[in-house]
Amino acid sequence: MTHAFDEEYWEQHWQQGRMGDAPPNPYLARELGDLPPGTALDAGCGAGAEAIWLAEHGWQVTAADISAEALVRAAGRAATSGAAERVQWVQADLAIWEPSAPFDLVTTSYAHPAMPQLEFYDRLAGWVAPGGTLLVVGHLHTSGHGHGHDSGHGHDSDDHPPAEATATAAAVTARLDGTQWDLVTADEQQRTVPGRELPLHDVVVRAVRRR
Repeated sequence: MTHAFDEEYWEQHWQQGRMGDAPPNPYLARELGDLPPGTALDAGCGAGAEAIWLAEHGWQVTAADISAEALVRAAGRAATSGAAERVQWVQADLAIWEPSAPFDLVTTSYAHPAMPQLEFYDRLAGWVAPGGTLLVVGHLHTSGHGHGHDSGHGHDSDDHPPAEATATAAAVTARLDGTQWDLVTADEQQRTVPGRELPLHDVVVRAVRRR
């Protein structure tokens, strides 16, 4: 099934009570735990797990999502975290939205925009400040496309991510100009989540923009 991944799709997704209390993905701690905090953009923040994790670790976070319902849930979750003052929630279509300044960190976790997935990552890369970090966590493109999950950002557990919402590490890294970026991580991971029978198949790319 082909999804539009537009505002109507995501608003319906969240209003239907999709999973919204998932923990932050483990790649944040693995990839960012040693970075000094600065300004961060969580692009397609969903219910806010990653944005809140960043705020709790000292980052000043702009958390953007196309769904107003998702942001309501995220803000409510942040209010009980003790880190609410370090997160600004922004309703925005990231296919057309432009930040007022670049960020020390731009990250996205399983976000699926209406625009082509790799072009979306291109836009995010353009918002990273010199010396800053880009962290992409997405659904891995597999031959069977049969490894969907609801990470709190995307799909029902029985609704596999369509091919257009997936990527491979090679496809993502190929978009990063080697004269402008230092590649740190390009992984394709399988992990298990308590309460889920099927493993999750993820693509994880981290790169640092050269100064």
